[in-house]
Amino acid sequence: MVAIFLFLLFTRFSAAIALQRNSTISVGSSLSPKNNLYWLSSSGQFAFGFYKKDNGFVIGIWLENIQQKTVIWTANRDDPPLPEDVKLLLSNDGRLILQQQQGEQTLVANATQSASSASMLNTGNFVLYNSDSMIIWQTFDFPTDTILPSQRLLATNKLVSSISETNHSSGNFVLVMQTDGNLVQYPASNPTGAEYAYWASGTYTAGANVTLNLGGNGQLYLLNSTGFNIKTLNGETNLNDKAFYRLTIDVGGILRLYSHSLNQGDNWVTEWSSSSNKCDPLGLCGLNSYCTLMDQELACTCPPGFDFVDQDKKILGCKRNFTDGCISKNRETFNLQELEAIAWEDNPYSITLSNKADCRVDCMSDCNCEAAVFKDQECRKQKLPLRYGRRKEGNQVGTTIIKVGIGSVSRERKKHLPISLIGSVTILGFSLIVLAITGILIYRYRIWKNKNIGNDGLIEDVTLRSYTYGELEKATNGFTDEVGKGAFGTVFKGVISNGKRVVAIKRLEKVVVEGEREFRNEMKSIGRTYHKNLVKLFGYCHDGTNRLLVYEYMSNGSLTNFLFESETKPSWEEKTRIALNVARGILYLHEECETQIIHCDIKPENILMDDHKSAKIADFGLAKLLMPNQTRTYTGGYVAPEWLRNLPITVKADVYSFGIVLLEIICGRRHLVMDLPEDEVVLENWVYDCFAVGELDKLVKDEDVEKNKLERMVRVGLWCIQDEPSFRPPMKKVVLMLEGTMEIPAPPSPTSFLSSMEVN
Repeated sequence: MVAIFLFLLFTRFSAAIALQRNSTISVGSSLSPKNNLYWLSSSGQFAFGFYKKDNGFVIGIWLENIQQKTVIWTANRDDPPLPEDVKLLLSNDGRLILQQQQGEQTLVANATQSASSASMLNTGNFVLYNSDSMIIWQTFDFPTDTILPSQRLLATNKLVSSISETNHSSGNFVLVMQTDGNLVQYPASNPTGAEYAYWASGTYTAGANVTLNLGGNGQLYLLNSTGFNIKTLNGETNLNDKAFYRLTIDVGGILRLYSHSLNQGDNWVTEWSSSSNKCDPLGLCGLNSYCTLMDQELACTCPPGFDFVDQDKKILGCKRNFTDGCISKNRETFNLQELEAIAWEDNPYSITLSNKADCRVDCMSDCNCEAAVFKDQECRKQKLPLRYGRRKEGNQVGTTIIKVGIGSVSRERKKHLPISLIGSVTILGFSLIVLAITGILIYRYRIWKNKNIGNDGLIEDVTLRSYTYGELEKATNGFTDEVGKGAFGTVFKGVISNGKRVVAIKRLEKVVVEGEREFRNEMKSIGRTYHKNLVKLFGYCHDGTNRLLVYEYMSNGSLTNFLFESETKPSWEEKTRIALNVARGILYLHEECETQIIHCDIKPENILMDDHKSAKIADFGLAKLLMPNQTRTYTGGYVAPEWLRNLPITVKADVYSFGIVLLEIICGRRHLVMDLPEDEVVLENWVYDCFAVGELDKLVKDEDVEKNKLERMVRVGLWCIQDEPSFRPPMKKVVLMLEGTMEIPAPPSPTSFLSSMEVN
């Protein structure tokens, strides 16, 4: 009797398991947290159904046959947990829905057709079939934080990290398969901000419809639209064909490839990761805090002058531990402290050429300066909040100078201090303040003494020197070695610093005759403008009616020589680098220097090449020195249409000029060549025509250039030369587009140079 009972029990249990593992789930089938929790794949490896979360349940897919029940997909992941009285139903009308006791229904799968059946496949994919057994909906098309072998991450699709290992709601980091072919990781708070990308595959020239693929052998690779493998992310790693793999963007924002032997007691093994530094993802720690590693474990730390918002939740960031106020009104309230090797989001409101001591003084006396980053002889002043802080090794990070409160001891503690100690501290503090003020006054007097030139008391920038006309006449050997001539004057080669430095000395012509102070102020403004893609100003001369500028000497001439006159034409890589050099220089003038500068005369003659064939912009900041009747005599073809229409001039005029120069760089020819066939005479018209009919190869003739890279550059150029200024992108976007971190829509036809000339 007992044997019969056990046999019947076993038969019933086996039937239940067989039902769970049936590869076909018919309409009318349902799951409930109270009894039938999930449907298994036929292998028993994957489960689709309800799993526990807090005091409720969530619908998802997980690995069932290992000790760690790893969740790989979650439905409606940001909804609150479900109560235990819900039912998941494949309804008779072919919908996968959630039913609650109150009769409320929620769609789980938004299929375009009615389903006839469903299945939990052995690949980890849950699918709905129509009556023809065709898949009409599948979880593989809607990944959450993980992809599995045979699954693809399509263009525009993304993976979003989970909040924690047990909470699979959307977290703080995103992996996006971009339409330009680049696979990129961002903080979720800035999902489209290309400047905040903290990891990328570097395949931004691969074109549209690139997919991320995970092979059954653990190979992680990108395929283009033709099925060609453009990059294997995990290289030549020796992988195990018998292991199971998954790719997950982890809670901490790092993309990792895991393997598992599928033995019950084994753990997941990391085979590859996008970064070895846990602090690389931006936004791990909250505002005004920075990420650091302690024994390889991540920790959030407050900078000096800040305390955690919540000691129990340090990832929430930090807040000031003293009362804000303006330093100029109360110098006894603040002090400065320094942090080394901490990188922040680089978003300064002011950048000046400086040394560290001057940077400290400058920030201390500026009410807006909460912190400054001193790096590469630049003082980059910042306002709060400080974002995306993380410790980074190397010399490229700089020193963070932070304004902190001096009186940080709480009043409660002060009440218990002995009176004698309070008196001693007060006297000592007063003495230190007097000593500090005396030191600052002496320091500033010495700087004033060194800078003061002439009898008018004008204090000059430390980085600029004022020369007499005689000194520069001697430096140029009587202005005999002429190396160039332009709208602002003639350039001569010279030698200064006892013959140790070769310079270019520009003798200005047709400039406004103004007072010495005004001219020096202009020079001081230009002298504070410092960037690796701008020609550096060393000094000037204001001697009687003579106005001369002393610049660094650029040994390889201008871009004109390099592009149009040299026997050896630049390679495509050199062209790309030059275009980015120029774009970054203009971006600095427009958005990053202390005073915005509109160049007004961007052209190849004003782009000079140094010893390393890097491009630098010349003649910036000189437009306002021209006589009134000279302010609109700029080189035809490079001027924006608004110049010719007497409309207000903005930074978008420089964007237009850059666009023309960019097209010249691409094609290696001038914007206007009269001895060419009629349809090729005007460069911008010809470029757009070639773009419109898909014949961009005509632009580069015999050059070996990847089509995607060429099209990217052409699109940027055509957007820059749009007739309407508002259509032209700002230089920040131009740089991002050239770098390949921003998608570029197809540009409309620009108005030609010749039609613009007809306006007047």
